[in-house]
Amino acid sequence: MTESTAQPLPSSSKTLPPLLIPEAIGFAPQLLLDDVINVANNAVQDAIDGMEGLLQKWADERVGPEDSTQEIEQGLVLFQTLLEYHTDLAFDFFEAWALKNIFACPPDLPMVLPHHEGLDLTTTPEREKELMDEISSLRERLLNERQTQKLLTRAIRVSRQQRLRADKRFERLSALDSPRMDVLARLPPQLLAMHEALTNLPPLGPETIAALTQIPMTEPGKRQWETSKAGYLNWAVNQLLQRSNKSGVSTTVAELSRDVAEVGSAIQMREACEKADLMRNDLRDLEPMEE
Repeated sequence: MTESTAQPLPSSSKTLPPLLIPEAIGFAPQLLLDDVINVANNAVQDAIDGMEGLLQKWADERVGPEDSTQEIEQGLVLFQTLLEYHTDLAFDFFEAWALKNIFACPPDLPMVLPHHEGLDLTTTPEREKELMDEISSLRERLLNERQTQKLLTRAIRVSRQQRLRADKRFERLSALDSPRMDVLARLPPQLLAMHEALTNLPPLGPETIAALTQIPMTEPGKRQWETSKAGYLNWAVNQLLQRSNKSGVSTTVAELSRDVAEVGSAIQMREACEKADLMRNDLRDLEPMEE
């Protein structure tokens, strides 16, 4: 070997870390070398298959009593073993040489990757820890924002469905007349007031109940004093006349006063009548709207 032969490169201990080369070229050198070795092994196998076919053809065309099949198989096995041995040995040297010379860079070579350009590598460990903590907090915040976005999207979808159902209900209820609803809205307070006025009346005694049950009915379902003011006066006069025939006037008037007091005071009766008149007027206002 002449003196012009290239000098051997430094050993692997003086080269750059092996992770920097794949990052620079974009792939692992070992994978490329494995592909080259696989191609060589396939070529060796194709050569052996071709040799086997040629020998089988030669044996078939040969004229002679000897059977050379066993000799051909033994020769092919020896040929395959020898060829694979030399192939493996050669490519082992090739792989070691390529990793040491082709895919290697000396440490004194100024090598800056495109994505490393402009980086400040003089950061202290404390500053690096602060930056890592900030990155972790930002990552957690981003995760929370994504979860919130999912919840908001789901809430918007649910609210949209609820609004559609509310619109359908509103369309069904829009056929109702608003003036009629106003009149109906005033009825519950009046009914409650009338109910309170009636509940404040004192309870009827046994004598009053017996007297009321004996009054002749002028209309089906109504007593005489319930029909009108004139009916009430006629009923009161008849009661006075009937009792005056049986006993003295003073006794009849006292009993009548006692019966009236058992039914209720004059103020309570007037309040009940006013509530009933208001209720009757409201119901009369509803009849034209229904027509």
